[in-house]
Amino acid sequence: QVQLVESGGGLVQAGGSLRLSCAASGRTFSSYAMGWFRQAPGKEREFVTAISWSGGSTYYADSVKGRFTISRDNAKNTVYLQMNSLKPEDTAVYYCAAAPALSNRLSEYKYWGQGTQVTVSS
Repeated sequence: QVQLVESGGGLVQAGGSLRLSCAASGRTFSSYAMGWFRQAPGKEREFVTAISWSGGSTYYADSVKGRFTISRDNAKNTVYLQMNSLKPEDTAVYYCAAAPALSNRLSEYKYWGQGTQVTVSS
């Protein structure tokens, strides 16, 4: 069992930066791949980025490639999402999730956080 709690969301102007954190409970955190997803109002939840259990492999959606960076600290049971050059279209609730293996498919993720709101103003 893994419990996930996101933090770091907020309101930022276009072009600004935010760093999201996802703190996990449970001693098995380091055995899971971790992902970030987002859901804008009226839209389906979509994949943003994911990182392997070791941190050695990452995967990004084309829409965030070059602007967002995922990282993890297994000693702290935490995964991060550094978001730079934010755009109004990045506005969404951001969720972290845990999966047995690196994947961009929502259905592969077993555990989910409650989400944190990110709002980018133009």
